[in-house]
Amino acid sequence: MSSMMHRIAALADEQAYRQALRAWLAQAYADFAAAWPGGAQPRSLDYRQAWEDYLCAQGGAGLGWPLEYGGLALPLGRQAIFHEEHARCGAPLGVNLIGHGILAPTLLHFGTPAQRERFLPGVLSNREVWCQGYSEPSAGSDLASVRTRAEPCAGGWRISGHKIWTSFADRAQWCFALVRSDPQALRHKGLSFLLVDMHSPGVRVQPIRQLTGEAEFCEVFFDEVFVPQDALVGEEHGGWRIAMAAASFERGTYFIPRLVRFAQELQALRELCTDDAARRRWARLALDSEVLRLKSQRALTAAERGDPPGPEGSSTKVHWSEAHQRLLELAMERLGTQAVAPRDEAAASWSHAYLWSRAETILAGTSEIQRNIIAEQLLGLPRG
Repeated sequence: MSSMMHRIAALADEQAYRQALRAWLAQAYADFAAAWPGGAQPRSLDYRQAWEDYLCAQGGAGLGWPLEYGGLALPLGRQAIFHEEHARCGAPLGVNLIGHGILAPTLLHFGTPAQRERFLPGVLSNREVWCQGYSEPSAGSDLASVRTRAEPCAGGWRISGHKIWTSFADRAQWCFALVRSDPQALRHKGLSFLLVDMHSPGVRVQPIRQLTGEAEFCEVFFDEVFVPQDALVGEEHGGWRIAMAAASFERGTYFIPRLVRFAQELQALRELCTDDAARRRWARLALDSEVLRLKSQRALTAAERGDPPGPEGSSTKVHWSEAHQRLLELAMERLGTQAVAPRDEAAASWSHAYLWSRAETILAGTSEIQRNIIAEQLLGLPRG
């Protein structure tokens, strides 16, 4: 029997597809939130994962995957509509974003048939959560300098090292890790892309407590962890190419839910801006919102054409993260004492969003790194 998403995806008319999707998501999420003990809890990781499980059970995963792997084979434009309408209904992002957005398309492009058969069903059902083992204490935005090593052994490798800022590692069953497999090679030339079972002996996960009080990020320690030969994606020492390709898979849709949320927060903030100075700041943020929407549309169009990823994504990342921080700073100012002692859920949500936003100029490439990319690749400025 086909799922609800399969029936909606079959609609030939794009406007009918959007309207049916909007109506179904709004009703499905409202019913889910009402049934959750205590009502909607979009900041709860258990809540987010449960909603993601429900969405996957209804066919809301594998949007662009080929039909042969259980996907919907939706074109990128329709995938974008899904992400937009999902954000519009107020539903939170899930916890297996790495699995759905990065790992799965990586395996579809570079994995072996056996790897696809083993891992794609677990992502499609949301049964297996994935994390990304990239950043290290001495290799944050400079990914080519990773030190976690993979030493050959009988049947595979033994990996040892330390990853950090690994999202949801304490919930993940699997990790794809970029590791140094050839210590003699220069930087990115000696890296391999390995799939690591997080329940293997020698794996230790330490959650990192955030300003918000939550612990979505973790440190991951590998101590002589065995990884079998068939867990290598692509060629040995060819992990840099895989990692760079993996980073491009979400470029057409990554910012869509974030920009929808930005616009929603902007409208809510309008009620707090009761004097001329605040209204002028709000108006500048409204311009930011529109420009970001246009940038997102341009990125989507380029991805649909098959254009290679360019430095324009760095411009959008800097613009969105810094504008979002300005929006939430204005909200905190308007809330006054409620910003530190919220008296209702609305004020608590503003405070939580403000605290979380401090990470947005760091994650997915710091603003400093993004500005270097803009300077060198867009403006043609010399290094140094």
